[in-house]
Parts: sequence; C-alpha cells; structure tokens
Amino acid sequence: MFRFIVKRLLSTVGLMVVVSLILLGIREISLGDVAIQVLGHFSSEEQRNLWLEAHGYMDPIHIRYFRWLGGVLQGDFGMSTRFQVPVSEVLWPRLLNTGILAGAVLLITIPVALTLGVLSGMREGSKLDRTISFASILTTSIPEFASAVFLSAVFVFTLGWLPGTSTMSNGFTFAEMVLPVTVLVIYDFGYVSRMTRASMVEVMTKPYVRTAILKGLPYHRVIFRHALRNALIATFTVIMLQITWLLSSVIVVEYFFAYKGFGSLLLEASLNDDLDLIEACALVAVMVAEATRTLTDIGYVFLNPRIRFS
Repeated sequence: MFRFIVKRLLSTVGLMVVVSLILLGIREISLGDVAIQVLGHFSSEEQRNLWLEAHGYMDPIHIRYFRWLGGVLQGDFGMSTRFQVPVSEVLWPRLLNTGILAGAVLLITIPVALTLGVLSGMREGSKLDRTISFASILTTSIPEFASAVFLSAVFVFTLGWLPGTSTMSNGFTFAEMVLPVTVLVIYDFGYVSRMTRASMVEVMTKPYVRTAILKGLPYHRVIFRHALRNALIATFTVIMLQITWLLSSVIVVEYFFAYKGFGSLLLEASLNDDLDLIEACALVAVMVAEATRTLTDIGYVFLNPRIRFS
C-alpha cells in the first residue's frame, strides 16, 4: 500500500508538471489579453508592453515559470484581473460552496440510487425493474438546464414555494439549496442506479450466489453478504467519478441559479480572460481528479480483498 501511494504521488506530481507547462504555453499566447484586461481596450500597445515589463512578463520564460511555480507551492496563484483581489481569496470560498453543493447531492443520490439499483437488479425483468429502469433513463436523458427551467416554473413562479436564485446573499439557507440540489440529483441518480442494476444482475447469476441460495441461507443475507459487496465495485467507480463531475461540470446549474461556486467561477474567469484564475481552477480540478482516482483504487481493496497493489 505504501509503495502504491508513493507511486501515485509521483504520478500526480508528474501530471501537475505537465498541466503547468500547458498552462504556461496558454499564458504565452495570451499575454496581450492580460494587459488589456488590466489597462483596458483603449490602451496603446506601448502602454501594454510597459505594463508587462514592469510586472515581469518580459523575463525569460524559465524564470517566470519557476517564479510562478514557487508562488503556487506557497498558495499564491497571482492576482485576479476580474475581481482585482488575490486569486486565493476568491478560489477557496467558491470551492467550499461547490463542496457543500456536491456533498448534499451525493448524500441524497447514493442511498437512493443504490437502493433502486439493488431492487431492480434483484428482480430482473419484473415490473419493478422496468419501472426503475424507465425512470433512470428518463431522468438521465433530460439535461440540467431543462429540468432547472421546469422546476423553477413550478416551484418559483407558479407555487412560489422556493427562491429562484441561490446567491446566499443573506447567509446560508436550505431553501436556496433545494432547487440546485434537486436538479443535480434528478440528472445524476440514473447513472448510479443503472450501473448498480447491471452489476447486481451479473452477480446474481454467479455460482457462489446460486449455491448460497440453494443451501437455504436467508435471501437478505445472500444479497448483503455475498452479492452486494462484489456488485459495488463498478458502482463505486461511478460514484467517485461523480465527485470530479460535480466539481467543474455543474456550470449550467450554478450559473442558472446564480450559485457562487467553483463552476460559475471558472465560467466567469473564462469569459473575462482571467488567466491567473483559470490556471488556479485547472490545477485544483486536476488535483481533485487525481485524489478521487487514488481513493477509488484504495476503495477496491476494501470492497474486494483479493485485489492487491503490486
């Protein structure tokens, strides 16, 4: 296990170096845009060059790279041209907000999806199986912006039960979390439930499960002690992938409900050519993806002790 963690850390470091070099190349192409964002579109080329030189952008590329890398290692991602504050002052609160949103979504999605998937897989071909499968496919096929519009039309404009935005301007409120969480749960639970169903259907046909049933073991014991644990291996992978998806792929939902999260921050940075902020968001997204990949591999060992790291 220790060797595996060391290898994974070295792999993560190598990947981060590659990503940082790619970001450096993007910055080289967009240096003029950085000066324009600070000085304005009516500034002259001479003024932009003077500003770039004064802020070290004209230094040799390797000096600028290691200077930037040293700042990142100390938590200094530079200045945001969009918000006119250090990037870290904007990044971490937004990341926390998305973490709260993602945590609420997973807290609801995982129990519901696993329960429906297990029930569906236990009774393949039954009415319950067809009903759950139909609901899973239907909800997954509806994009987030469509369900967001529909739910807002019903609960905001027609019934007036919920607020239409989730800006949290008056502090954290559960009412403002209901709609964005619901939209994401509706779209997401179908993936997990379908994967759980497929795994359960496959496991239920295995000889050891049939043998346990023929030996007269209680059916619930066969499901929970023998079938479910092996069926969860593939499902666990899908669940861990949802963490990466919830980090940066919820831009539509966060923007629709004006939720101040990581996804909407990345969108704002892209629309305003805020390179320092874009670089910081990219690095954080890669780190989270690598962390979830490592946790997934470690989780396999607990779900199936026969899996070992070589």
